[in-house]
Amino acid sequence: MQKSALPDVARPLGVPEATFSIVLTLSLAHLLNDMMQSLLPAIYPLIKEAYGLDFGQIGLITLAFQLTASLLQPVVGMFTDRRPQPFSLVAGMAATLIGLIVLARAGSYPMLLIGAALIGTGSSIFHPESTRMARMASGGRHGFAQSLFQVGGQTGQALGPLLAAFIVVPRGQASISWFSLVALVAMLMLLQVGQWYKRQSPAPVKARLAGGGAGSSRANVALALVVLVLLMFSKNAYTASLSSYYTFYLIDKFSVSVQVSQLLLFLFLVAQAAGSLIGGHLGDRFGRRAIIWFSILGAVPFTLALPFASLFWTVVLTTIIGMIMASAFPAILVYALELLPGKVGMIAGLFYGVSFGLGALSAALMGGLADLTSLTTVYRLCAFLPLLGLLAWFLPTTAPSVRHP
Repeated sequence: MQKSALPDVARPLGVPEATFSIVLTLSLAHLLNDMMQSLLPAIYPLIKEAYGLDFGQIGLITLAFQLTASLLQPVVGMFTDRRPQPFSLVAGMAATLIGLIVLARAGSYPMLLIGAALIGTGSSIFHPESTRMARMASGGRHGFAQSLFQVGGQTGQALGPLLAAFIVVPRGQASISWFSLVALVAMLMLLQVGQWYKRQSPAPVKARLAGGGAGSSRANVALALVVLVLLMFSKNAYTASLSSYYTFYLIDKFSVSVQVSQLLLFLFLVAQAAGSLIGGHLGDRFGRRAIIWFSILGAVPFTLALPFASLFWTVVLTTIIGMIMASAFPAILVYALELLPGKVGMIAGLFYGVSFGLGALSAALMGGLADLTSLTTVYRLCAFLPLLGLLAWFLPTTAPSVRHP
């Protein structure tokens, strides 16, 4: 294997230099992937006006995107657990590229749904296998590697609204096709990662994916997985309500412009990226279970206060909420991966897919409720979702011990 050109000071202690470059590349690819995907909710105000859509139809677009991702991801994950596909990430990016072109040229609501579904398909192919590759290249720092990989995605999600505000909104729907060039760049990057992955022999792959979870009974594992999926649902249902309707909420309640609302959505998503990176590091240091407790329940006081806040405090509160709730994901995913070693694809598909799909379904229902009542009412109801974090009480105390380099 060729030695990375990255200097030693650029990588954390305990992560091999050659493979740390792989984690960084995957994180950057995750950034580009999620940046393109986040263009979809970022252009909702634009297409709502252009096509005369109501909130329920906006929610169905989110549902079309998330259902293709959520239904396919566990299937893709289980398949690649048995037959790893070094170049599947390139295929996923190709699906996203086609989805962007369809979205840019869509002339009707059904074509918008098809474009959203294709982008979701790209997500379903990308996440399970890229999670496996990041874990292989972690050098034992599973929480850090997963959070670094995740922070790429969170940063990409944050850049989407910013790019939409300064490129798509002024130039129109057709300008979305420009981002197909980004997909081509990502495909070239992932070809190199695929070559690295292909060189790994089956024995080292299995050895690196093994470890942890040996002392957990099947009952404990099953209970933990159910609880973790419910915790992910509570997190994603709430964040889906913000990412899908936050711009409308700001425009309706505080009369800000579309571009200002996109900038504030960008700030919220940046906070999520920071929270994800911090959560992964603290999970390695203090244990997954403690971070899970804090990251979900810690947001409750702020979600309860949000519907009653002024514009300034709305921005402050959503920033805090984004950081705290995002810190849960690396801890939850690594906790699950250590419970079921060797099932990286299935677990990644389950937690990226099914739980996100449940969040998308709730977003569609919230859109219908917003049409009947108001977005303020929706946020008042959603404020209680993080209380599902109390289910963390049922996580087995025999959870895998924290691994240090």
